[in-house]
Amino acid sequence: MKALRTPEERFAGIPDFDFPVKYVDDLPDYQDLRIAYVDAGPEDAEHTFLCLHGEPSWSFLYRKMIPVFLEDGARVIAPDLLGFGRSDKPALQSDYSFHFHRNYLLKIVKRLDLKNITLVVQDWGGLLGLTLPVDNDFAGRLSRLIVMNTGLGIGKAPGEGFMAWKNYALSTPDLPIGSLIARGTPHLREAEIAAYDAPFPSPEYKAGAQVFPALVPVSPEMEGVDVSLAAARFWSEKWSGKSFMAVGVLDPVLGPDTMKSLQRMIKGCPDPMMIEDGGHFVQEWGDPIARVALKSFAA
Repeated sequence: MKALRTPEERFAGIPDFDFPVKYVDDLPDYQDLRIAYVDAGPEDAEHTFLCLHGEPSWSFLYRKMIPVFLEDGARVIAPDLLGFGRSDKPALQSDYSFHFHRNYLLKIVKRLDLKNITLVVQDWGGLLGLTLPVDNDFAGRLSRLIVMNTGLGIGKAPGEGFMAWKNYALSTPDLPIGSLIARGTPHLREAEIAAYDAPFPSPEYKAGAQVFPALVPVSPEMEGVDVSLAAARFWSEKWSGKSFMAVGVLDPVLGPDTMKSLQRMIKGCPDPMMIEDGGHFVQEWGDPIARVALKSFAA
């Protein structure tokens, strides 16, 4: 598999993101692919927050939530999915698949032996992350959930807004990633927009960003549907931990209606925190979300 590696100098001067970064390049079945992850806070912390980003962002998206979790004495692990952030970027769209990404997330959790996990997910972080408890080993490590603007790919056709986004992404080799994220996040500074562009020096690095929308399991025969249906059963029947939901109300695809359906699926999930001016990338309103989530868990 040919993979590209973003030069480290592209990440110089990233604002508000001075967290320790580690790498793993010897995961079984993923040898020679380097995966980057933020690893902050004490290894022996009572709680570990596993923060999973989506498309086309990277762990930078969690920069406003990570400090709140660290203040609470927790450990934070925030991987960059392959194809994004500081992680290597397979060059061909055909290299990307649902299970390709899901499986290395499971392997990273086992490699780091994470316990008492608070799973924090949004967008593809949820499409993948919400399926992880189908693996019994991961389920035994999981204690809490923070879920934002995401869903499960159970083979149902989405709305026209998603289909337009999928077609646009596939047909645009040089996706304007920073501008796309800023479109629904108008308060971003120029330096923050540039940070979202940083992982992608040229269009060749954007195969993952292009193809990810086409991998969402939206019809019954697609890869990921079976495990997503099993995940729906887990969250509705077996889940007994604490949950917290936050919703960016202005998200045109994964907004309040979709999230209310997901809330009903997650056993015991309380009413969501509604971010009235929040868009799809609701972690950009992450400081108050993280603080309210921690208060909810403590209560």
